[in-house]
Amino acid sequence: MHENPKGAAMTVRPSAPAAAGAWHTFELADIYRALGSAESGLTVSEAQRRLEEHGPNELLSAGARPAWHTLVAQFKNVLVLILLAATAVSGVMGHTLEAVVIAVIVLFAVLLGFVQEYRAERALEALREMAAPLAHALRGGVETQVPARELVSGDAVVLRAGDRVPADIRVGLAVNLAIDEAALTGESLAVEKMTGVLADADLPIADQRNMAYAGTLVTRGRGQGVVVATGMDTEFGRITGLVHAVETGRTPLQENLDRLGGVLAKAAFLIVGAIVALGVWRGMPLLDMFIFGIALAVAVVPEALPAVVTISLAIGVRRMVKRQALVRRLPVVETLGSTSTICSDKTGTLTRNEMTVRRVATADGMVEITGVGYDPVGEFRRDGAAVVPSHTVRDTLSAAVLASDARVRLDEHGAWRVEGDPTEAAFVVAAEKAGLDQSALNQALPRRHEIAFTSERRRMTTLHEDRKGALTAFSKGSVDVVLPDCAAWARDGSEAPLEETDRAAILAIERDMAAAGLRVLAIARRRETSIADAERAMTLVGLIGMMDPPRAEARAAVRTCWDAGITPVMITGDHPLTATAVADEIGLLGGRRVVSGRELGAMSDDDLARQVTEIGVYARVSPADKLRVVGAWQQRGDVVAMTGDGVNDAPALKKADVGIAMGISGTDVSKEAASVTLLDDNFASIVAAVEEGRIVFANIRKYLTYLLSSNVGEILLMAGAVLAGLPLPLTAVQILYVNLATDGLPALALAVDPPDADLMQRKPRDPRTGVFTRPVVVLLLAGGIWSAIVNVSLFAWMLSRGLPMAEAMTLTFVSLVLIQFFKAYNYRSDWHSVLRRPFSNRWLNYAVGWELLLLVAIVYVPFLQRAFGTYALTAGEWALAGLAALTVMPVLETVKWCQRHGYLGAGGDRRVGL
Repeated sequence: MHENPKGAAMTVRPSAPAAAGAWHTFELADIYRALGSAESGLTVSEAQRRLEEHGPNELLSAGARPAWHTLVAQFKNVLVLILLAATAVSGVMGHTLEAVVIAVIVLFAVLLGFVQEYRAERALEALREMAAPLAHALRGGVETQVPARELVSGDAVVLRAGDRVPADIRVGLAVNLAIDEAALTGESLAVEKMTGVLADADLPIADQRNMAYAGTLVTRGRGQGVVVATGMDTEFGRITGLVHAVETGRTPLQENLDRLGGVLAKAAFLIVGAIVALGVWRGMPLLDMFIFGIALAVAVVPEALPAVVTISLAIGVRRMVKRQALVRRLPVVETLGSTSTICSDKTGTLTRNEMTVRRVATADGMVEITGVGYDPVGEFRRDGAAVVPSHTVRDTLSAAVLASDARVRLDEHGAWRVEGDPTEAAFVVAAEKAGLDQSALNQALPRRHEIAFTSERRRMTTLHEDRKGALTAFSKGSVDVVLPDCAAWARDGSEAPLEETDRAAILAIERDMAAAGLRVLAIARRRETSIADAERAMTLVGLIGMMDPPRAEARAAVRTCWDAGITPVMITGDHPLTATAVADEIGLLGGRRVVSGRELGAMSDDDLARQVTEIGVYARVSPADKLRVVGAWQQRGDVVAMTGDGVNDAPALKKADVGIAMGISGTDVSKEAASVTLLDDNFASIVAAVEEGRIVFANIRKYLTYLLSSNVGEILLMAGAVLAGLPLPLTAVQILYVNLATDGLPALALAVDPPDADLMQRKPRDPRTGVFTRPVVVLLLAGGIWSAIVNVSLFAWMLSRGLPMAEAMTLTFVSLVLIQFFKAYNYRSDWHSVLRRPFSNRWLNYAVGWELLLLVAIVYVPFLQRAFGTYALTAGEWALAGLAALTVMPVLETVKWCQRHGYLGAGGDRRVGL
């Protein structure tokens, strides 16, 4: 709550409310005295004085860093710095083409990263924009429309249906006043407001029914209250502070690539020094050896890495959009792939956020109604069999509709929309499923009078005139309010006296329905009555139980999470019974416990960390609670995705490794704080996004395995020749060509490689293991070492036969290029055989075909021969180079077979992770 409300910090105010911060526990008269105000509000001059003293009612900017800071930060990446150095060296050495290519790649990666991060900094601006622009305040007893930013503590504010609450307000008048607080608390139902004192100072925000909070929406009725907090001192503002305080962590891929860049940087310097020193020691010209050293250093650094990673992530983003997930930060795509825990909000995420009647209980028995949401399609069932709704069931639903004001209609997009209270809309939809038409009912029994709903009465009664001119009263409300006023109940088309045993049975039915997570209302009527007697000696027609139903896809999506080794957790502001019912229905609990926000508050962080795996549902929680839960999972080393749609979710969305906001029902704040937005608000889309994330990471690893294996082969080829006392087998230009061109396109093709069929049957990858697991490293080294052995042997053999140096170098160059093509196909999987769908990656086929054409041109076109120092090979020499390169295939297949059968320590269970 308000530790030190800004607007309340006035010299005229006693310390009690300020110290407690629990405005809901004080009488209105005490609050008026504390704030130096009155029911008629402040004078214009006093309001202006307070505005000047305490500042406007708006969310303060957190001081976003300048755009150029964000741009400069992109150059702190080790690989980017290495590539810039390589660009400078290539330019100085006269290799203009290589310098330009590397510079373009660096510029592309830097600009894309800048754009993504700049957009992410807009979260706090969205919070500010959500503040209500206008408010109705009493100034000197006169209602005046003022800009919401000019409200101050002590202002008296009038609230009406459709208003967005402009500040935190202690309610002093509530006439049928209900406020939708889902954006702040996660509560799926509008909260009926009251004016009395609530004694418990530790009540959760969702239960503080005499308070109206900034940013929430008035759905019905009218009210008035006194402003107790403005701007950053509101609950809304406190959440803003939480969002700003949360630091966004780096993704596992960013950490892994930074480590890889550091290793490669050290390796590059060592290679340059060793090659130059060894060559000079052997009497080679210093300048020539320096050029070779630089060429090899460039070969060590995968200069296409930023481009391939960026392209892989961008392709993943495009595929995710097709699967209804919009990603705002590219590296988050990879993080999705290693997600091991999904902390999901309930309302609008696992559920439809559409109240639906599930059961109707009458004296004739209980019936269940199928169908979800506001689509009026469903059937009535008893004991699992479809039935025609009885006369009493139809009477119950007819009475509920007549005592309601809501309407349900199709919008221009063919979606069902509600006008009015969602609970009443649920009655209308259930009645239509029973064949009852709302318009026909209202025409047959037009409404003549109404006894309005209030939070104190907890019921609503309407009186309708029949064709004979007699009035019939229909009432709906809480069972404990309506039942005492009933003297009979409808049974078998007639009315029977209501005995005490009947009352006990009805209350037992209510308890059973409530235990199933249903909100239960009683429906009653009285024929031939008057306004004065309308709510006396009524006839109970039936009980209606409703809930916000789970999405149809939610159960399958949760099941997929379990199969993929991902732990689903529900975190909601709703009641524990409601949350438990939904969790049970979709299979989310899995034998785990349900914990309320109050129980969570009693746990220390250490206790929560120990018990977090035993808890499946958190109910009635606050934004701070959500942060604690996300933090507890992260403390275990889990990669946490947090879903949400409300303002209250924003801090946890930003803290989580992957924040996922709802695109349809989500607030602007949640969307800006999150890194992923679901376009269809469907929990199943999260699973699809996780799959895409796994595909992206797998393809990045394929690319890195291929590229580094190729680089190892090139380095060992040069080093092996020097150590064996042979001449250098390749020119510097040939090395650069192999590194920049031959490695590039096949690597890009691997970035779009089709996924393995068993991808979602594997456990999440442990981000601490890095990009390279032991099986991958073994495969990488096997390919690189064998490539060096083959090419050094081929070069030495050609020289021993007395072939000219240019011919021997050309044959070695061609063999090296071909062996890398074979490795590209083999590295499409580090587990499965290359013979399994060998040519299913059409882009790899195109890349290899294009590179083969370039290779032939380099070997035979005269001016390219001069540039690259090549020699026109005979058909026999091409065959020799091809056979030498082909030998890498059985070597790599043997390594994979040994790893699948555990002979190299990998084991045969692919479920251990990606």
